[in-house]
Amino acid sequence: MSRPVDVTAVFTPLDGEFFRVKLALDIAIEQVVQEPGCIQYEITDAQEDRITLTEQWESTELLDAHLRGAAVQDLGESLSALLAKPAEVVRSDQQT
Repeated sequence: MSRPVDVTAVFTPLDGEFFRVKLALDIAIEQVVQEPGCIQYEITDAQEDRITLTEQWESTELLDAHLRGAAVQDLGESLSALLAKPAEVVRSDQQT
C-alpha cells in the first residue's frame, strides 16, 4: 500500500507579479482539490518575494497523474512569464 506523499512548491514571482502569480495558483487550487487522491493543496505562505504551496496526495501514482493533468499544464502556461525562476519542488517520496 502506498503512503501519502507530501509536496512543497515555492514560487518566486518576478517583481510586481505577486498578485498575478497568486491568482493563477488560486485558480489551479479550485481545480486540483477535486482531483482523485488530493488530500491537501493550498497556499500556506504568501509574501511578495515567494509563495509556498503545500500539497498532500494519497499516493505517488495519484500525484504523478496530477502532474500529467490539465490543471498543472494550465498553471505552467499561466506562470511561464511571471516567475523569476522555476518553482522549487520537494517531494517526500523523492528525499534521500
